[in-house]
This record gives sequence, C-alpha cells and structure tokens, in this order.
Amino acid sequence: MAGRRRSGGFTLVEILVVLLIVALGAGVVSLALRDGTESRLDREGERLATLLEAARAEARAGGIAVRWVPAAVSGGADFRFVGLPPSASLPTRWLDAGVTAQVVGGSSVQLGPEALIGAQRIVLSLGDRRLELATDGLGPFAVAAPS
Repeated sequence: MAGRRRSGGFTLVEILVVLLIVALGAGVVSLALRDGTESRLDREGERLATLLEAARAEARAGGIAVRWVPAAVSGGADFRFVGLPPSASLPTRWLDAGVTAQVVGGSSVQLGPEALIGAQRIVLSLGDRRLELATDGLGPFAVAAPS
C-alpha cells in the first residue's frame, strides 16, 4: 500500500468545514442586517416607555396631574408633558423625524398623580410599521404584543 497516492480533490470533511463556515457567516450577516425602520421604531418605543414612566414617577412624587400629549394636539413639538414643572425638562422630540403617535381612545395619556391611572394605549408609526405601547394602569408602559 506504500505506492498509493492521494488524488488532487478535496475530502468530504474539508468540504463540510467550508460549508459550515459559509453558513455561520450568512447567519451572522442576516442577524446584523435588521430592517432599519423596525429597529428605529423599537428604539423610539422603548424611549417613550421610559419617558412616560419618568413622568409618571414625577407626577406621583409631586402629587401633580401630568398628561402626555402627542403632536396632533400639542403643536410646535412632537409631544409634550403637560403639568410637569420646567425643572423636569423631558424631551419633546422623536429621535427619528418620521415617527408619529396616536393615543387610542383619547387625545392624551393621563400619568398621575394617582398610582392607578387606568388602562391606556399609544400607537407609534414609522412608515408602514406600527408599534403599540400599553399599560394596564398598575404596571409600567411597555411594548404590547401585536393583536
């Protein structure tokens, strides 16, 4: 058997290793290339939920009535927090200029001063994508599962 020579092709193991590397690379790239609109709207939703909870805590701590009003009603800004003292200085603009918001079943969201505020929903839109923030009135605002 000493006279046996190796042929010039690839072994099955070598081919499988190359295919595994290509598949892993394709998987990583597909995960890294999320839809830009989707990630921007998700970021806006998380940011708004945080802002709403900060305003809600300020309202309860100060015993003041606070409402969140989207641009359709407030004018001049993308949204605003009515009732907060100027020292609170929460943002009034979206990070992405194309975002719009609508309060489901009303024109504003009541944030306090009561600990129980009632169930409320806000729909954020960017392009053709929609995202819903909701609270049951007791828990914090959070991104709601699609209905």
